[in-house]
This record gives sequence, structure tokens and C-alpha cells, in this order.
Amino acid sequence: MIGLLGVVFALVLLIWLAYRGISVLLLGPLMALLATLFAAGTPLMASYTQLFMGSAGQFIIQYFPLFLLGAIFGKLMDDSGSAEAISQAIVGHLGSERAILAVVLACAVLTYGGVSLFVVAFAVYPIAAALFRQADIPKRLVPATIALGAFTFTMTALPGTPAIQNAIPMPHFGTTPFAAPFLGIITALVMFGLGQWWLSRQAKLAKGVGEGYGAHEDQPVSFDKTQRELSAGEGFDVTLIEPDIKASGLPPFALAITPVVLVIVLNYLLSTHLIPRLDTQYLAEPIYGSTSLDAVRGIWAIIASLTFASLLLIGMNWRRLGELRRTLDDGANASVLPIFNTASLVGFGAVIAALPAFDIIKGFVDDLGGGNPLVSLALSVNVLAGVTGSASGGMSIALQTLGAEYLALANQLGISPDLLHRVTTVATGGLDSLPHNGAVVTLLAICGLTHREAYKDIFMVAVVFPILSLVLLVVLGSLFGAF
Repeated sequence: MIGLLGVVFALVLLIWLAYRGISVLLLGPLMALLATLFAAGTPLMASYTQLFMGSAGQFIIQYFPLFLLGAIFGKLMDDSGSAEAISQAIVGHLGSERAILAVVLACAVLTYGGVSLFVVAFAVYPIAAALFRQADIPKRLVPATIALGAFTFTMTALPGTPAIQNAIPMPHFGTTPFAAPFLGIITALVMFGLGQWWLSRQAKLAKGVGEGYGAHEDQPVSFDKTQRELSAGEGFDVTLIEPDIKASGLPPFALAITPVVLVIVLNYLLSTHLIPRLDTQYLAEPIYGSTSLDAVRGIWAIIASLTFASLLLIGMNWRRLGELRRTLDDGANASVLPIFNTASLVGFGAVIAALPAFDIIKGFVDDLGGGNPLVSLALSVNVLAGVTGSASGGMSIALQTLGAEYLALANQLGISPDLLHRVTTVATGGLDSLPHNGAVVTLLAICGLTHREAYKDIFMVAVVFPILSLVLLVVLGSLFGAF
């Protein structure tokens, strides 16, 4: 019981200190060792060097290419003006009378195409602010609108998304980014529909009581790692400064959208048709990790897709990228903090999972799941994502500690690994967006608003509705299987 109290105390302290702005690079190992102190007979230094560092290092080894290429691709989309061109084209087509829908779709297109949600927030916010001001919609709804398009269905539910949340389950379950496609689409439509309904309703209610955009002095924002940090967790370095002046005008919409489409199409072709045809018997050799193609093909597909899309992006926007080396450097540098923060949380989870008290926690989750691995997996991933304030961190902890066991149980019950994959990804979106989440903190900083002003609507579209969608997914998956 003392060990369990130690785990709970370490978790609560991690949440509180992370919310206070302490880096999880420090909190991860410190809170892991704190929990270890409550477990009598557990070696302290071995828990740090062998468990914490081993798990954190393995996560970096496995997923660093995805963080690196995703950050570079996002920075190229930003500096070339492609992200802004796509946003402006969608907004211009729908008009100010559909301001909320236009912003949601602009964010969704960019994130589904592989652009980091943080880059999307930077690119879309100035457009959203101007559009909401013109339509006289309260500014407090801007963060929730961006969150709906960038933090929810395109991150977890839509099949084929190159988001890291959709990549992490693949080595554990031998799946591809397009696992359970129809269930994913249904879940995504529910998230989108409920979120759009809520935001439209809030805008209508505000108009009814005479609440307009409000007296706000909007400040331009820029993505620049050399300035003061405003976020931790999974966030990038952000500042409230004057935006960089681009080398030339924005590219045409067709040119801007091409790399985004290429990511999606290549991801599908490589993961489902081209890579499975390769002769990869060599993967069984110890020098290559004694693995199988199913464990790596999804990651290979995303790496190749983002690489080719980035090269195409550079080639088509050579003159617009006035300082290409700086763009590439900034993108590469921006990938380091997110992956190390997530790895620190993974190491924390590995230490917790090795403690005797974890068996009590695991038994409690299994009892709540009633023997259904879909329910148990959904609960464990969502709770851990909420505790850590990180979708990828919570997912990684759950899969590293319980993934093999859930997969074995699913095989016994005839449950498809594809269904496990989709339930896992959707479960990351929900409690991860609690107030201490790095993405939430960063988004509010970009918009110049506080939790008190804007978090209620973020909570509805990024926490409540994704959890309701997860419940629907589990029910449909239990009744009909993966489809």
C-alpha cells in the first residue's frame, strides 16, 4: 500500500509541477526515483540507469526519424508560405459566414498532410483572428476551433495520418497507418460533427447576448527557437514577436497542397503495396534486431513519405526559401525537445511499471475492462495520457508495459490487431488535453488568451467529444470487429 501511495504521489506531483512549467526532462527521472523510494527493496540507481534510460533510449532510437522529418516538413511548409496559402484558400472559399468551419478544415488539411500541429497553430492563428474579428465571433473560441482541427480527429482517428500518435502502435501490433480505416473514419466524423456543433452553438449563443469578438490587441506570432520558450511537454519553442518576412509571395494553392497530398498517397502505397513486396528476410538476423517486416513497414512508409514530400517542397519553392539552411536547421532543432520530453515520460512509465504497486493498478484497470482488451487498453492509454499530459507519452507507457499482453489476449479472443491500433490512437486524444498539456498551453499563448477565457471550449472539443467518440469506437469494434 505504501508503494501504491508513492506511485500516486509521484504522478500527482508530476502533473502539478509540469503545469507550473517545470520541464519534464527533469520531472521524468526525478518522479520515477521518488516513486522508487516508496518501494522497499527496489534498487534506486539500477532503476534509473537500466530501466529509465533503457526505455527512454529505445523510444528515441525507434521514433527519432519521425519527429525529425515531421518537424522539418512542417518548417518547410511554414517558411515557403505553403501552410498559409492552404489556409487562406480554404478560408477564402468558405468566407467569413462560415468562419469556424473554414478554420477547422484549414487545420485539418494541414495536420492530416503531416504538418505539425504547432506549425499549423502558428500559420492559422493570424487568419483565424482576422476572420473571427470580421464575423464578430468571440476570440475566446479561436483556440478551441484550432484545437478541433489540429488536436483531435486528424491526429488520432483518420486512417493514414502521419502523426506520431498513429505511428507508435505499429511496431507493437504489426499494423500500418491505415489500420481499421472505416471505423477510423466513422470516429473522425463523430469528433468533427460534435465539435463543429458545439462551436457553432457557442457562437450563436454569444451573438444572442451581444458578445462580439471583444477588445483584443492581437499580436503577431512566429516560430523561432532562438527566442523565449513558452511551452514544454510536446511543444516547440514559441514567441510573441514580429513574423519573419518571407522571401517572396505565397505559392498558388495547387502548388502548396501537392506535398500534403503526396504524404498521404505515398504513405498508403508504400505501407500497403510496395514495402510488403520487398524481400526483407534479412530483418530476422540479429544485426537488424531479429524483427519482422510487419513491425517496421509502417514506420518505413512514413519516413519515406515525409522525405520525398520535403524534397518536392524544396524543389517547388526553391526561390521562396531564402534561407534554406536555416529552415532545415530550425526544423531539425525543433524536433529534439519534443522527442526527449516524450522519451523522459516513457522512461518514467517504465520505472513505474517495474514497481510491485503497478500490479495493483493493472489489476484495477483489467477489472474495469471486464476482460475486454479493447476497454482495458482504452482506459489505460487515456488515463496515462492525462497523467503525463502527453498523448504520445501516455500511449508509449501503456504499450511498452501492457501492449504485448493486450495483443496476446486479443489474439485469443479473435480481436484484430488493426482494431487494437485504432482504439489505442483514439484513446490518446481525450484526457491528454487537460490544462497541463503542452499543446494546450502553447495554443493559448499563441492566441494571447488564458485558461479562464478559453479552456472550457477546448475541454469540450478536445476532451469530452473525443472520449465519447472513443466509447462509440469500442462499442462498434466489439460488435463488428475491425473494418
